[in-house]
Amino acid sequence: MPISTYTHAAGDAVRNVGDFASGLVTPTIRLGVTGLARSGKTVFITALVHNLIASGRLPFFDAAAEGRLLRAYLEPQPDEIVPRFEYEKHLADLTGNPPTWPDSTRRISQLRLTLEYASTRFWKRQLGRERLHIDIVDYPGEWLLDLPLLQRDYASWSREAIAQSREADRKAISKDWHQALSTADPNAPSDEALAAKLSDAFNGYLRAARSDQYALSTLPPGRFLMPGDLEGSPALTFAPLDAKDEDSFARGSLWALMERRYEAYKTYVVRPFFRDHFARLDRQIVLVDVLAALNGGPAAVTDLERAMTEILECYRTGANSLWSSLFSPRIDRIVLAATKADHLHHESHDRLEAILSLLTDKALERARYRGAEVKVLALAAVRATREGQAKRNGETLPCIVGYPLAGEKIGTRTFDGNEPFAIFPGDLPEDPKKALSGWKTEDGTMRFVRFRPPDPQALPSGGFAPFPNIRLDRAIQALIGDRLA
Repeated sequence: MPISTYTHAAGDAVRNVGDFASGLVTPTIRLGVTGLARSGKTVFITALVHNLIASGRLPFFDAAAEGRLLRAYLEPQPDEIVPRFEYEKHLADLTGNPPTWPDSTRRISQLRLTLEYASTRFWKRQLGRERLHIDIVDYPGEWLLDLPLLQRDYASWSREAIAQSREADRKAISKDWHQALSTADPNAPSDEALAAKLSDAFNGYLRAARSDQYALSTLPPGRFLMPGDLEGSPALTFAPLDAKDEDSFARGSLWALMERRYEAYKTYVVRPFFRDHFARLDRQIVLVDVLAALNGGPAAVTDLERAMTEILECYRTGANSLWSSLFSPRIDRIVLAATKADHLHHESHDRLEAILSLLTDKALERARYRGAEVKVLALAAVRATREGQAKRNGETLPCIVGYPLAGEKIGTRTFDGNEPFAIFPGDLPEDPKKALSGWKTEDGTMRFVRFRPPDPQALPSGGFAPFPNIRLDRAIQALIGDRLA
């Protein structure tokens, strides 16, 4: 059954008509920004807003390049109960002394950016400047992985979660959880202490799977990793149980308790997110840390492919008509961005895009078939490195130069974060299929390390002007350029 059938259709239609009517006064785009943990969502939004407000150099964003973008400024957001995206705090982190990366997205947040521009159409220019509201909705990609749960009952989800945890790449990290699971009798009387113990063990397994060492992606329920204000609530205190298909369970059993909480999670957590936020998006950018998956090895890459397919299949995509705009809005433009492109030499950027395209090929084809425009980019919203050259054994190698974060490693060397270092990250393979099947660099190691933000005082601008970036302007053009014509 399609996910959309779980929305309250009549209420959604009334709300959508109201949104459409208000958009006739000042057009509004609801832009979704998502990605799995540490994919760069907060940095992307901060850099996008700062570049537009501070008139950053955006040569491939038509409205800015042609001098038609007259002004950009923040306004109070329209949704009073949604937390505001902390733009000023995040900008202060990036421009601090020393600069630091902002905190990761932990919950949904929103920011309204208004653009004033001159239209390309003669008759519109005679009426004065145009305005466009952009309501930026920031939400964790992990929450998207919960949407397929709406189509699964507790028994099928338990079977799937347990089967995944027994795969070769997950056996070691699921050991403690399976030990706790082996002591639980699904037909025993419900026990709050045991439920909490099983939930904690399951949560520990999910967190271990998300760590840099494994970098796995398909880990629902997403709120277990990012609980927000629901932490400790009964709706987040459940776990899969191991049972046979033919088993039946008493009303007061441990199974019945877990099943009831799983259904409460779907009712009070997943459905409201879909109804109130996800189903209202017009445009979407999905940020993907492909390099972290390559560092994690073939299992992490395969898991990322599975996660991206599930995420992209959740979107209601296609070209919008008047009818769909009123009653069932569709996402008509999607940008998929492979982030941290500054961790590679520019010669590998096309190859990074090819890898992401291959990872998401099936889901993107479906979106294109429905009429949505899709663009794949290698992106760095804030460029933390510069390119240089180094010599090794008489050979000149293209390098990237930056400050590796404290604790990052290459071979036996551990960086302290206080000195710049020239790194030859290696070239991605020309054939993206090789990257998905366990590719390694020539000496058998991965060298995609993370870097700290650039020092604002060392930039040519001297501090507050927008940071250098890679293809941020192309992403903006793909997402909203058509609405500024």
